[in-house]
Amino acid sequence: MEQILANGLYLGAQYALIALGLTLIFSLMNVLNFAHGQMYVFGGFVTYTVVVQFGLPFIVGLIASAVTLAIIGALIEQYLFRPVIRKSQREESTMLLAAGIAFFLDAVILLLFGEKQRGVPKIVDGVFNWDFRIIMPYDRILICGLAIALIASFILFMQYSKAGRAMRALAQDRVAAQLMGVDVNRYSMLGFALGAMLAGVVGGLLVTITGINLGMGGPTSIKAFLMIMIGGAGVISGAIAGGFILGMMESVGLTALSAYGDITYLVIFASLMVFLAIRPQGLMGKPWG
Repeated sequence: MEQILANGLYLGAQYALIALGLTLIFSLMNVLNFAHGQMYVFGGFVTYTVVVQFGLPFIVGLIASAVTLAIIGALIEQYLFRPVIRKSQREESTMLLAAGIAFFLDAVILLLFGEKQRGVPKIVDGVFNWDFRIIMPYDRILICGLAIALIASFILFMQYSKAGRAMRALAQDRVAAQLMGVDVNRYSMLGFALGAMLAGVVGGLLVTITGINLGMGGPTSIKAFLMIMIGGAGVISGAIAGGFILGMMESVGLTALSAYGDITYLVIFASLMVFLAIRPQGLMGKPWG
């Protein structure tokens, strides 16, 4: 039982960090960023390039991933989503744009990095063993700790910084925030950049554990959407809760259902459909309409 909880906490911390970026973008701009998984993959490849090919320390690669994805996110918001949102009369336009960006980033990743699996050397060696009840590599413990620290930092930033308060006001009521003097364009761009940066950081963290490849973008986006559906679309606390719930469900499923083959996500998706039929707005979301 202790091992299941430890694995669930490890998975949940990284999942929550992925979901935070996606739900931040959705809450600020009402945009479903289908390219979120590709941003995660791009961040992992940036870290791999800096650490393995340039021979620099892992922390430099992680910072490079964060900065690169923040710049990409800001450019995507300013030059793609902002004009479409301003000119289009249909919400489907942003969804099609996001899907197009996902395919474009896939092509860029293939061109720059290829399709092979890439990884970096372990940043910490050894395995933690607590009386054979919890067995966890030290690198996973470190990644889990960093993810939790980043989640806490994000919450504090959103709660107490001027930019965080402005983005929360923008998420609650865009028109009212603008009337109160909030620079909508500036903070929309900042929020999109921050969301993309979080995706890149998670990719940089996990390239040391699972490695990274071109095909991981789509499944990562699906998991991110699962998390915000569980917690409630556009709710930051819901994204965190959804991430840890999905992590625990996956940990329990991989352990309890291992004898029945790879049906863990079949059970998770079935459970999610039942849950959404009962509570379509998620755990912490408001009813639609």
